[in-house]
Amino acid sequence: MRTISREQVVRRLKAENPWWDARRTASLPGREWKPRAYFDLFMPLVTRTEIRRAVVLMGPRRVGKTVMIHHSIQRLIADGISPRRICYFSVDHPIYNGLGLEELLEFFREATGTDYATEPSFVFFDEVQYLRDWEIHLKSLVDTYPPLKLVASGSAAAALRLKSGESGAGRFTDFLLPPLTFYEYLDLLGEADRVKVEAGEMRTDDIQGLNARFMDYLNFGGYPEVVFSKEIRADPGRFIKNDIIDKVLLRDLPGLYGIRDIQELNYLFTTLAFNTANEISLDELAKRSGVAKNTIKRYIEYLEAAFLIRVVHRVDRSAKRFHRANFFKVYLTNPSMRAALFSPISADDEMIGALAETAIFAQWFHSNQSLHYARWQGGEVDIVLLGQKQKPKLAVEVKWSDQYARKPGDLRSLLAFCESNGLTDATVTSRTKSAHANLRGVDLTFIPASIYCYLIGAQNIAARWFSAELSARVTTTNDAPEQ
Repeated sequence: MRTISREQVVRRLKAENPWWDARRTASLPGREWKPRAYFDLFMPLVTRTEIRRAVVLMGPRRVGKTVMIHHSIQRLIADGISPRRICYFSVDHPIYNGLGLEELLEFFREATGTDYATEPSFVFFDEVQYLRDWEIHLKSLVDTYPPLKLVASGSAAAALRLKSGESGAGRFTDFLLPPLTFYEYLDLLGEADRVKVEAGEMRTDDIQGLNARFMDYLNFGGYPEVVFSKEIRADPGRFIKNDIIDKVLLRDLPGLYGIRDIQELNYLFTTLAFNTANEISLDELAKRSGVAKNTIKRYIEYLEAAFLIRVVHRVDRSAKRFHRANFFKVYLTNPSMRAALFSPISADDEMIGALAETAIFAQWFHSNQSLHYARWQGGEVDIVLLGQKQKPKLAVEVKWSDQYARKPGDLRSLLAFCESNGLTDATVTSRTKSAHANLRGVDLTFIPASIYCYLIGAQNIAARWFSAELSARVTTTNDAPEQ
């Protein structure tokens, strides 16, 4: 039986690293793609070599992790790093089967002559979850080779985060890359200036045009490849469902958690996707599916860990959590998954309200905020943000209608919730109208849902940038490299 030779592995490695050949640098991978806004948050983690830590880039399938790695390589070369001290491995390629991370590094040394043990070098392991015990190997490399800056990425976010936390404490820095925000979607299209700031408020000169882009985002906009490909947009079901959802449901989750009844899991996910933004209960799901409640709870945990859904828990009129979480809402982390599973929707579709609410929650999911919804007998508020001591900081009612801007008194549940919790202001989304009103001592701000989505996405990226800058200063001062 023929075996794979070292020469074949080196040949493959050279193909994955075209920058080693000066004649091929003009065609570096990812050059045609515009960097995501998250790139400017990620790149400082790559370049900070004074702290001995590996970076673990995680996120759902097809959100641009590999492209971000190649953008990082381009930036390193532009900043003067020798191309032969930069190495990329696509760990899931069959030619690397059975090889450990240190063995891969030896092929790097053989192919380039770089002594990574003494020369400052940058190595990227893409789709690292395909290597058994990757976290143990990666931690060992961090401890053994101080000049080496290591970046690992993977789509099995749940397993990566779990193993990173267990084995990489103090040695790994996690970076989660989520699906596109609406802000990023417009930015990639070169249309971020559709929304402007005037007198401290967001506005647009063309709300109809912005809403048309918002509909595109709801149907197609969560993945960078879909933004630029007419072929994929013409058949989003094939790309999003077959290439993303099915691979998670049929391969990633069963492999990670030993799920045997994939049909059950697929049925549950389809049900949850169809009911995104609606309140559901374990009892009802169990009754409809014939699956035990404990099994459904595990499946929901798996789907959430795989970054397909997010569970949002309920509070009452006084913002108190229920002792038994019998009722909750499930949101797709990316609204375009629903369009792929079923069909794209129009601005007048009966599902537009649920998809707009899903999109707004998707922007918030990029933060670490404590999001809930409120429901009590006779009333509901779509988004409740809890602060310290579980006290409400923010209340938002998501509407795809202008009628409440004209008749704010109809927002009885929102006003009652604000009064019960001492909130003096609240936000209400609309279809096209921007307005202000004061009722019963509560200042109501009406803002189009499309502008609100843009605002939350932009704010959360800015907040993460501020947090990263602050963390860098503290780390640089207090977390000197260990000897």
